[in-house]
Amino acid sequence: MLTREQALEAVASVTAPYSADTVSVRDVVVKDRQVSMTVLTASEDIRPSLESALREALARAGAETVHCRFRALDGGAGAAAAPQGQAGGKAQPAAANGPVQGHAAGLDSPLLAPGSGTQFIAVASGKGGVGKSTVTVNLAVALARKGKRVGIIDADIYGFSVPDMMGIETRPEIVNERVVPIERFGVKVISMGFFVEDNSPIVWRGPMLGKMLRNFFAEIEWGELDYLLLDLPPGTGDVALDVHQIIPQSKEIIVTTPHATAAFVAARAGAMAIKTKHEIIGVVENMSYYKCSKCGEPEYIFGRGGGARLAENLHSELMAQIPLGQPDNHISEPDFSPSVYKAESETGAIYLDIAEQVIQKCGR
Repeated sequence: MLTREQALEAVASVTAPYSADTVSVRDVVVKDRQVSMTVLTASEDIRPSLESALREALARAGAETVHCRFRALDGGAGAAAAPQGQAGGKAQPAAANGPVQGHAAGLDSPLLAPGSGTQFIAVASGKGGVGKSTVTVNLAVALARKGKRVGIIDADIYGFSVPDMMGIETRPEIVNERVVPIERFGVKVISMGFFVEDNSPIVWRGPMLGKMLRNFFAEIEWGELDYLLLDLPPGTGDVALDVHQIIPQSKEIIVTTPHATAAFVAARAGAMAIKTKHEIIGVVENMSYYKCSKCGEPEYIFGRGGGARLAENLHSELMAQIPLGQPDNHISEPDFSPSVYKAESETGAIYLDIAEQVIQKCGR
């Protein structure tokens, strides 16, 4: 079966003789031996021979059909980069290539246009392992259960996990040259995980991460959304900074555990939000306690008070304390997912309450 990496290698063999100011290829998608891509060229004269060469190279690699969308390429700084290699000669996802231009921070996205009714909520943490992605997924599902139109950008590009958490096994399709996000539990999802083969590691530097994040806005057919949640990487690195720059109107939720050290580290993420003038609408304390199955009393495995102290330090409020425990889901259920709590469960009810708080705070 033709893999995306093989397709990228075939494309690179054709485009290698050209400079980046002459030919660039991006948005390479492979599905069932069908390949589609966007080809940017500085001259229309080379398009027929270039298309023929691409079709031949991809056919040799195993493609049955090839669809090329040609667009004009402006040379120099406006050029989109050609597919580049990761460590070990592996090709990087072409969706990360190329800047886009438009409304906010150089982005052409209806979600970022003046008058957009979309409320952006970044979910951040100071360190990994505190359940930030779990909170993002379940808050998004809870908002959808309350009738809101919701999307998730899995912006944790190194540690993407949202598709697995939601039980998503398919990949997005391209319709009218736009990537259509996968919808699950009423939530539209886009993730770096959709563009990586076999759980391969992402070996990129900061600028490439920023380009991928921007394409998550510019190249995705989101439709109309009430809320777009962004699952940020832990800490205060490049992606978090890009989010603060791209979406100055975003609000933020900080996730921590009750442990004092986790809360101390999470305060840095909160300080970054404050420094970039993003409103922190609350703190969620995850893994707050474990309810004993025999006596029903809470056991504070990771300590107590970290979330409340963090909320106080950030002049915000503690939105919820979520207990430690897996969702009561069975793999035989048609809507099975490893991490989404049922609405009628105790933890599911907590997330519905958080969703209601978010709606009240955002006024929509």
